[in-house]
Amino acid sequence: MDGIKKRVKDSLQIRLSLWLSLAILSVALIAGIFAFFSAFNEAHELQDDMLRQVAMLFNRHGLTVPQASNSGTGADSDPESRVFVQLLSTPPPSNSNNDTNLTLSLPQDLRDGLQTVHANNEIYRVLVRTLGSGERLAVAQETAVRDEIARDSSLHTLMPFVVLVPLLLLIVAYLIRKIFMPIAALSIEIDQRSEQELHPIVPEPFPAEIRPFVGAINRLLRRVEQSMAVQRRFVADAAHELRSPLTALSLQAERLVDAEMSANAHERLNTLRQGIERGRTLLDQMLVLARAQTSEITSNTTVSIQQVYRHVLEDLMPLAEAKSIDIGVVSNTDAHVPANEIDMITLVKNLVGNAVRYTPVGGRVDLSVLVTKEGTTLVVEDNGPGIPEAEQERVFDPFYRVLGSDEIGSGLGLSIVQTISTRIGAKVSLGYANDQSTSGLRVMVTFPLMAS
Repeated sequence: MDGIKKRVKDSLQIRLSLWLSLAILSVALIAGIFAFFSAFNEAHELQDDMLRQVAMLFNRHGLTVPQASNSGTGADSDPESRVFVQLLSTPPPSNSNNDTNLTLSLPQDLRDGLQTVHANNEIYRVLVRTLGSGERLAVAQETAVRDEIARDSSLHTLMPFVVLVPLLLLIVAYLIRKIFMPIAALSIEIDQRSEQELHPIVPEPFPAEIRPFVGAINRLLRRVEQSMAVQRRFVADAAHELRSPLTALSLQAERLVDAEMSANAHERLNTLRQGIERGRTLLDQMLVLARAQTSEITSNTTVSIQQVYRHVLEDLMPLAEAKSIDIGVVSNTDAHVPANEIDMITLVKNLVGNAVRYTPVGGRVDLSVLVTKEGTTLVVEDNGPGIPEAEQERVFDPFYRVLGSDEIGSGLGLSIVQTISTRIGAKVSLGYANDQSTSGLRVMVTFPLMAS
């Protein structure tokens, strides 16, 4: 019960539906009561008019008033159509309780007009009229029968309320849900965005009451985008500015290689050169990540995956040969994907570079292409240590590196891959190359099918 109360309290749609339903039911109840009693009274008036018409027929056309023994219809006739007609001057028979004698024991001093009279242990509605001959005519009908007819007529007037009010409630619930659909669609659209998609929301499809809220969201998105742009620009500028002193340091370190120094000094110099090279690699990766985050989506062109593989292998083959790694493309399947060639080369180069770096000497790195009904997938597999499942989500964070890895790296490779994939509409997934031994790493980048 508490959950239902909380849901009603938190949901504007449910509260609006409940209040409108309550208002409709209240109005329908009041209207139903009014219609019932109005129809009830109208039915009684029609029955009184019927008594008047019967009396008028006898007065205008000089009809013979029935005798006491047959003044009413037969006892086995329909009670709803039974009307008693008799002259007040005619005394009631002694055996008035006989079932076959339907003459009423009416008082002789009844006034002309409509009145309610107790007779024969029943209540009757009686119309008394003085005929042209001077005789007084009484036309009567049982009130119980009259009330039953009036109730039936009144209940029939309530049937439209019984049928239409539930239908109206359903229509109201449907219309409210339909009116709130743009808001639900807006929440879904925003929820499905990545952190890089900060483009404004188009306010035109939404009602005027929602547009100020949409405008506030757009202004917030604009401020967030500006803040992120400032941060990216700072990172890119800092990385760019640091390249010059690192290059100078690298040149000075290379000149020191030819200088005469002790073995201990040479060892320290090599350590210094490795640190400088790692710093240059880190700066290069930071610049690549900054460009990937700030580049605009351009999917008007397509690129061949096999062509990208060849380009990347030409660049990384010396690194693989230095570790005696068997690297190559293991499938002849080719496919074109909607992406920029530079983006694809950067993406694949980071994947293959990571695979070569973390695969042990004498290992294997395989590149392949899969084309299915779901889309096109490029796959990079290696037989290295792999990434534990608990860390497969975190490795996409910038500068995060798996604990226990002795390889030199910046921790930006998979972050760059994720950024480019998100921007071009692809999806990156990680897994083990060998599920039985939970070893090796399989990286799959899936592109949805292109619209024909």
